[in-house]
Amino acid sequence: MANERKWALITGATGGLGRAFAGALVRRGYNLVLTARKADALEAMATELRGEHGAEVVVEAVDLAEALACTQLKQRIDNRGIFVETLVANAGYGIQGRFIARSRDDEVGMVDVNVRALTELSHIFAGDMADRAGGHILLVASTAAFQPIPGYAVYAASKAYVLAFGHALHRELARRKVVVSVTCPGPTQTPFWERAGHRLNPMAAAVMMTPEAVVEAGLNALYAGRPSVVPGVVNKLITLLTRLFPRSLLALGASFFMSNAK
Repeated sequence: MANERKWALITGATGGLGRAFAGALVRRGYNLVLTARKADALEAMATELRGEHGAEVVVEAVDLAEALACTQLKQRIDNRGIFVETLVANAGYGIQGRFIARSRDDEVGMVDVNVRALTELSHIFAGDMADRAGGHILLVASTAAFQPIPGYAVYAASKAYVLAFGHALHRELARRKVVVSVTCPGPTQTPFWERAGHRLNPMAAAVMMTPEAVVEAGLNALYAGRPSVVPGVVNKLITLLTRLFPRSLLALGASFFMSNAK
C-alpha cells in the first residue's frame, strides 16, 4: 500500500458503533479494513471515508457466522499486504425472546458471531501482533456482561465471555506488547434494538449514549492500555451495583429494566 499509515480492522463496520469506530480511527490516522455482511453497504461507507485525512479504506464482505469466514478474511487481508495494527472486534448481535421460544439456529448463531468468531479473530491477529511486538485489540462487550438478563440469556452470557476473555488476554499478551481492552457499553443509539426486536422502557432509554461517545471511551481506554472500560457515569454505577446483589435478584431487576418480565 502506498502510504505508511497503520491499519485498523473493524468487524460489524456498517452498524452504528462500527461506523463511529471507522470515523474515529480515520481521525486518529489509521487506514481501514471494513468488514460486514453486505457488500453494497460497505462500499457506500468506504466511498464516504476514502480520502478523509488521506486514509485508504478497503472492504471485505464476510458473514462471521460461517465456519471458514475468519480464515478467509485473514487470507484476503494478507493478500493485500496489510498488517493489522488495531483490531476492533465489534461484530455481534442480540435477539430478544425467551430461550426455548426462539429457534436453535438463532441462539447458536449468536454464539457463532459473538463468541466463536471473536475468539478466532483474536487468535489470528494477536499472533501476528505478538510476532511484531506491537498491536491493539478492542473487544466490544456490553454492560450485559455483568449480570444475567432474562430475554437475552445467550446474548448476556456471550458478553460475559468476552469480558472474561479480554481481561485474561490483557494479562497474557502484555509482555508481547499487544494491548487488549474490553469496552462494555450500555444502551446506545444504534440499530441494535431494532434488530433485536426490542423496545426499551423509558428508564433504559433515558440513559442511552451516542455511538460517538461510546467509541471515544473505548478507544481512549485501548490506547491508554487499560484492560476494560464502561462508558458513561450511569453505566459505571449500574455495573458497580451488580457486585452488591445475588444473581437471582439481578436477573429480576434486569427483567424490569429491559422490559422483558412476562
